[in-house]
Amino acid sequence: MCKPTAKESNSKHQVYKNEQDKSLIPTLAVSLWLGWMGLLTYTIIFAVTLATPFQRKVIISILAISFILPPAFPGKLGNRIGSWIMKEAEKYFGLKVTIENEAAFHKLNEEGKSAIFAIEPHDFLPFGVFALNSGLGYLPGEIGETSKALMTSAIFKLPIIKHVYTWVGGLPVDKKTFRSRLANNQCVVFCPGGVQEVILIDPKNKDDLILFLQSRKGFIKLALETGTAIVPTFVFNQDNSFGYLIPRGKFMSNIARKIGFLPVFFWGRFY
Repeated sequence: MCKPTAKESNSKHQVYKNEQDKSLIPTLAVSLWLGWMGLLTYTIIFAVTLATPFQRKVIISILAISFILPPAFPGKLGNRIGSWIMKEAEKYFGLKVTIENEAAFHKLNEEGKSAIFAIEPHDFLPFGVFALNSGLGYLPGEIGETSKALMTSAIFKLPIIKHVYTWVGGLPVDKKTFRSRLANNQCVVFCPGGVQEVILIDPKNKDDLILFLQSRKGFIKLALETGTAIVPTFVFNQDNSFGYLIPRGKFMSNIARKIGFLPVFFWGRFY
């Protein structure tokens, strides 16, 4: 983890900075993390159109085995891979984290309480939720150690992808998981706006900031029930990380709400 400078650590705000590094190793780590969505899509297209019978059997077998295995497979090894991915991603994106009142987190730890980090905006992909990953060590004490990013349950039904996102500290954002973690004073990081913010993105006005929060009150009720603190968190410069084409229409919006994500065409640095 990057340590704050003397000037920054003496100020009210605690600031952690990392120099951006897009060299080979950080690039490989981020590709292993975020590249699977595109790679899985292209693999399926290849299997259906161009693959030989043997290649098709191999692809189907690998995907079937992954589908059957639990998301946390292979346990501790997966967690170590996830920690490595997060530390390299920290370099790749040149992550900067500003904590306005770290003393408040120490107080929560002393009182045996946890926190809900409500991160906005969602943007195309909400990978900003992983800035508070437990392996990066930005959050102190029990809050930092138990930090998990909650995201659409659909992710954990997809072969291979479900393993990678579990390794990096992801969990399904369903009521059962949410309630269970708060009941056990475990930290929750999620984006309240969800897929609705993706639906509302206007490619013609890419500088617009989309927040869909007025009707998102469920997590506030849970916080009140459990006495859990809510920490509003904002992510800068997450936009324009990907190029994308978003399908429009009421039908696609309904599909997105049903499956938990919006099917889109997107491309990044290499594809």
